[in-house]
Amino acid sequence: MLDVPVHVNTPVHVNATESCANKNMLDPWIALGMLALCLCFACITLADDSVEGVQRSPNIVMLIADDQQYSDFGFMGNLRVQTPNLDELARGSAIYTDAYVPSSVCRPSLVTLLTGLYPHQHGVHFNHPPPGFARLTKSPGIGKAEFDQLRQRAITLVRKRPTLPRLLAARGYRCFQTGKYWEGHWKNAGFTEGMTITQPSGGLYGDKQLANGDWVAHGNGDHGLAIGRETMEPIATFLDDVQQDPFLLWYAPFLPHTPHDSPERYKQAVAENPDVKPHEIPYFAAIMQFDETVGQLMQMIEQRGLRDNTLFVFVSDNGWAPDPMRFRKSKKEWDHTRTSKRSPFEPGLRTPILIRWIGRTKAGKHSALVSTIDLMPTLLDAAGVKNRPEDLPGTSLWPSAIGQKTLSPERAVFGAIYPGDASTLGVPEKDLAYRWVRKGRYKLIVPKPRGTQSPWNEYVDSPALFDLASDPHERKNLIHDPSLASVITSLSKILDDWWSPHALNGDL
Repeated sequence: MLDVPVHVNTPVHVNATESCANKNMLDPWIALGMLALCLCFACITLADDSVEGVQRSPNIVMLIADDQQYSDFGFMGNLRVQTPNLDELARGSAIYTDAYVPSSVCRPSLVTLLTGLYPHQHGVHFNHPPPGFARLTKSPGIGKAEFDQLRQRAITLVRKRPTLPRLLAARGYRCFQTGKYWEGHWKNAGFTEGMTITQPSGGLYGDKQLANGDWVAHGNGDHGLAIGRETMEPIATFLDDVQQDPFLLWYAPFLPHTPHDSPERYKQAVAENPDVKPHEIPYFAAIMQFDETVGQLMQMIEQRGLRDNTLFVFVSDNGWAPDPMRFRKSKKEWDHTRTSKRSPFEPGLRTPILIRWIGRTKAGKHSALVSTIDLMPTLLDAAGVKNRPEDLPGTSLWPSAIGQKTLSPERAVFGAIYPGDASTLGVPEKDLAYRWVRKGRYKLIVPKPRGTQSPWNEYVDSPALFDLASDPHERKNLIHDPSLASVITSLSKILDDWWSPHALNGDL
């Protein structure tokens, strides 16, 4: 059974007309006077409601795609994918076409959305703590209890942070978690209710059975992963219950993430396009399935009269692209390309960001460089939250989204890539694989030197510079071009200045 708590708040409504005196029981002049007072009160009440309707903090719906490349949307120009609902959302949105995630791995990226911090700042630079989920059953002496203890130590890093849900809840928001979420129980990140409860769900996605028969929850959402793939009912229940309270809805379904096991009707629809290659069909079908659920959610908002005061944000946690040369027979699916998920390249790091609040945001495209670290200050601004952490590194996109300010074309964006499984807790630099920076047309990637060959250095084993204006697919390394020496020096300096990891053991 899904854990969807229901909190019923019964507002008190004063009906001014009903409170008026019965004219048959009162002196006509008294009745007339009371009627005038009642009408005056009604007008004031309506006026107050009108003002409140304008000034009320918006509902916030975060739509988070799981493993979807920045180019794989109709609104980004890809005519081979079917994303009609996201395309419709984009038509009324401020669209940030050149947005980046700091790290192209699921959990670090999602915690950045929750905290507004880079992975080396929030400390969750991995999906799983040591020894890693894949090796859990292969590590002598490591059992469920010890692994769960390590997992809880990692979750502590988020539990202690003033997260977006925590700050909004303090302002009276009800914050509902669904879908992908690695931080144990929904309470740990400050949600007021949710689906993930840190227990094996018995579902299809992620649970692992140990040699002794114990089941361990994968850690990426357990019961929450039913949303989108199996049901949308918990969201409908929440929206019916929320009434007049402002709310945050974290909608992060396990889509279009593998396994690409969407119902056959999606695959058939995708396969009708002769330009879609066989290895792309399962992935594109999952994209279509995700988009359809977005449409269902938007319809729920519309049917309940919530559309005009609901701010929608769309983003992907990282990119993904199917590799026709990497078919995994054991799972009967194509693996991702080595330049997408987990890599320091554009297909792994870039994502579009959409921001729409009808009547407030201004539709149009923004090509300036932005980052998902910007979303937390953006949403806090939109919600009118002044009390916020002083260490947030992001820049609010809200002034640009409402058409009051143009973003600087001189801004640099940064990030770092780490393995999915941590070898250590509390010391991000020990797990570092790459650092990267982009400013203007140039992007610099710097791998961490390693004494032995690491699979995480198979992408580039020495620094690389790319001119994304002339080489968007990053095929020509310009690091040895003498005419670009000053560019390399400048980018190296700002990357080193940005990189300021610190031991987090005191927070564990």
